[in-house]
Amino acid sequence: MNASALPETLAEIRDGFLETPESDRLLLLLEYADELPAVSDEVAAHPEMCERVAECQSPVYIYVEVHDDVVTMHATAPEEAPTTRGFASILVQGLTGLTADEVLAIPEDYPQSIGLTKAVSPLRIGGMTGMLMRAKNQVRQKR
Repeated sequence: MNASALPETLAEIRDGFLETPESDRLLLLLEYADELPAVSDEVAAHPEMCERVAECQSPVYIYVEVHDDVVTMHATAPEEAPTTRGFASILVQGLTGLTADEVLAIPEDYPQSIGLTKAVSPLRIGGMTGMLMRAKNQVRQKR
């Protein structure tokens, strides 16, 4: 993976997982699940703006805004799907505040790089990859 293309926020999140003993990484992911920011009032009032992430088994919806080339990502994921919420939270926290070019340069294998491939199923990692790909597509459409 080209580390230079990875924005600092996402690199810090990845490093946090990799520095955590493998047996505790799922707990760290659950902490992220608890930190998923609420969507803005505008997004909450207009759920039709959000895109369903079909790669996720749980109903996950994302919406990406690009204003003055700065990205803001919104995501919803059910409380009863903490792994999925954790992945959504990592991306919301990691992508919000980046420029469009920084988001588009994020390596597609980022979800595989954070050290969770043994802790969660490949299907769940695929869900996070789907969230990232859809976020990038929305950035491309809105810039």
